[in-house]
Formats: sequence, C-alpha cells, structure tokens
Amino acid sequence: MCLGYQAFIALHDGVLMISFEVKKRTVVLEYEPELGSPAWVTRDLKQKGKVTISRVFKFLPGDLLGRFPESFDKDENETVLRFRFAKKEKGYYRVLGRILGIQNDILLAEDDFAIERKLFVAERNINIFKHVAKLRPSGEEIVVGGSQANSIPGEVFRNLLAKFPNTGEMNRYARARVETVIGDYFDEMGSARDSYEAYLSKKKSTISNEPLPQDEILQAEIDKYIYLCDTIRNWLKSETHRSEIDWQKMIIKIILLIFPKYIAVLENVKIADYYSKPRGQKTDRFIDLCLVDAAGNIDVIEIKKPFDNGVLGKRCYRDNYVPTRELSGSVMQTEKYIFHLSKWGIDGERQLTKEYKRELPEGMSIRITNPKGLIIVGRDGSTGSQEGMDANQLFDLEVIKRKYANMIDILTYDDLLRRLENIIASLTKRKVDAN
Repeated sequence: MCLGYQAFIALHDGVLMISFEVKKRTVVLEYEPELGSPAWVTRDLKQKGKVTISRVFKFLPGDLLGRFPESFDKDENETVLRFRFAKKEKGYYRVLGRILGIQNDILLAEDDFAIERKLFVAERNINIFKHVAKLRPSGEEIVVGGSQANSIPGEVFRNLLAKFPNTGEMNRYARARVETVIGDYFDEMGSARDSYEAYLSKKKSTISNEPLPQDEILQAEIDKYIYLCDTIRNWLKSETHRSEIDWQKMIIKIILLIFPKYIAVLENVKIADYYSKPRGQKTDRFIDLCLVDAAGNIDVIEIKKPFDNGVLGKRCYRDNYVPTRELSGSVMQTEKYIFHLSKWGIDGERQLTKEYKRELPEGMSIRITNPKGLIIVGRDGSTGSQEGMDANQLFDLEVIKRKYANMIDILTYDDLLRRLENIIASLTKRKVDAN
C-alpha cells in the first residue's frame, strides 16, 4: 500500500506514459507505453547496461525495481516498469544527477513542488536541468526551493518553466525564421513573422513588475551628480578671475561624468585642411578639444568662458535678440572643424587612431562619422552682476539653439546646472519608487 500520494501526470503522445509514485521515503518513476511493448527497455538494460526514457531520464539495471520480466502480458497488467527515481532527505527530494545526464544532484523542496514530468522535461523533450547545470560547477548540488543557502527560489524556478516555449510557439518561430531567410523567393501568403509577433503579444508576460534592486547604485549616482552640480556652482562664483584655458582645464576634469556617452577627451587635435589654400595644399588646423564616444565616434567641443553677455546681444534687431560675436564665432569655428574632419575621411581616422592610441581602450579605432559639435558658452540665469534673461530672450536663444541642433548642441553653463538638477530629481524619484 502506498504511504504517500500518487501523481499520474504524464506525457500522452500515443507512445508512452510516465508517472511518479511518491512513497514515504522514495519516489518511483513508472513507465508504461500506451502502444506496443516495453520490451525494448529491458533489452537495452541487458545488452547496453543502460536505458534512456523520454530522451531525458537515464537508468541503470540496478534502478529497475523487481525482476526483469521474461515477457509482457497486457492482460496481466505487467507492462508497467518501475524505477528508483528519488529519495527524501530533510524536506527535499534528491534526484541523482546521473539520472538526468548531469554531474549535479538535484534537491527539490517537498513543500514547493509535486513531482511531475514537466519539472524536468520541457516541450520537445528539452532537458531543463541540463541547461541549469551549465551555470553551476560540476558536482555541486542544484537546490530548488526551501530555505537552504544558494537555493533557487521556487517561484523563480516556476517562472523559468513558464518561459520555455511550447510546441505551438516553437512552430511559429521556426516558420518565421524560414520566411526571414527565403520568404522573398515565394509569393506572398501571409507573414509568418507577423503571426509570430502577434502570438507573442497575446501571450501573458512572465516578466516581473518588481524593480531591480538598485538602491545603492541610485544613491551613488545621486551623490555623483550633486558633487558635479556643487563643483560647477563654486567655479561660477569666481568666473571673472579665470581664463578660457582655465575653464577648459576645469571642464575637462568632469565632462566625461556629465556626458557618460563619451569615454575619452582628446586635446590639441591636429587635423588636415585641404580647402583653405589654393590647389589643395594642406594646412594643419588644431582643435582645442574633441570627445570620443563608446563606439569610437569623434565629436568637437568648444568651451568658452561663462560671460554674462556671452550668448545674446543687448540690442534687438527688429524685435529679435541676435547671437553675440562670441557665440556666432564659436558656431562658425565648430562648423569648419566638423567640415574638415568629415573631408579628411579614412586617412584621418587612421592618423587620429595612431596619434591617440594611448587615450583609447585597447583595440578601439577613432571613427569620423558625421561628427557633431558641442559648445558650452555664457550664462542665461541671474548672476551677481546681471539679471537673468527674460522670457523673450530665452525664447530667441532656444530658436538659435534649434537652428543648429542638427549639427551643434549649444549649452549655457546654466543649462548644464539645470540638466544636472533634473537628473538628480529623476534619480531621487526612482530611488523612492523602488523602495
């Protein structure tokens, strides 16, 4: 008489049925074909010394319970073969790794799982724990559920099972891949890719809405941007006592933190100009500062002093505020640098990569791909010596910025501060929401 419960949850594909009988101390796997005889199982055990059932479960002769039957008679109900599958240990089911074809024993928490085939085998006979074992050292136990240290939480494992594709999904995916490769060679008969994407959109998402644990990361980012904000404010208090070169040196120290897309600052960059002199004679030009992003693309940056009147002129032209010579000159200079860089092309990429190899990560090359410009210039907010811009001035300044936005970003020092303050506010809100 069975002292536990019997779980007859099995694969029914017209070929075989697998069920599990949970007893007081052990779990038994029962195999019974719906069609034909299980004689092949005993034959493999005798001749090969092993047998694989359902392409996943691997047994040795000693695992078979009872004697090897000489023949099978359905009328006598002798077509069922029983194998030792697991034993109970301190609230867990222990499945030997060799039964699943791996080097790791499996411990499944009794309170979290009922033993059934789908815990071990996904659609189309995919061995689930064979993939899990690739993430653990050989010989180390894989613990699922319960309270042991380093165990996989039961809910997480169930989520993993839910993410394995079913047969219908795999068929749709296969058809979509075929269409992607050779679909252009056949007449249009409905898009398999559209069908697959429509199926995925209807499928219930298994992605948790819980935020990732990132409290310490967010706080570190908040502290970083507060530091940058305070640093720039302190520098601006003594703006009149510093030269343009001083401002360039100071901004260089923090520019990669303010704009994390960039990974390197290049100084005094020599480029070739083949257009200023007749007959295509080469002239060397020098860009004060360039930035290189994570893909190796080079951009031009101009850093000017934060003059109160460095952006818009004081007088209007037909009710419009116009750029100062400082801003107009910076824009023109930056545009010409971008022009010469673009015309330099592949030769320029090779020369710059060779020249600044030490400034770049190993193996990275500089790329000249539609370079952009960045100009940091002037103030638009109130300072100790001058009131900030009014609404009309700010509007006209925005029009000027957008005129060049396809090639050059124009930022005032107050723009920088506002950006940093908005980033701090956003990160603070995300931290509060995460908690």
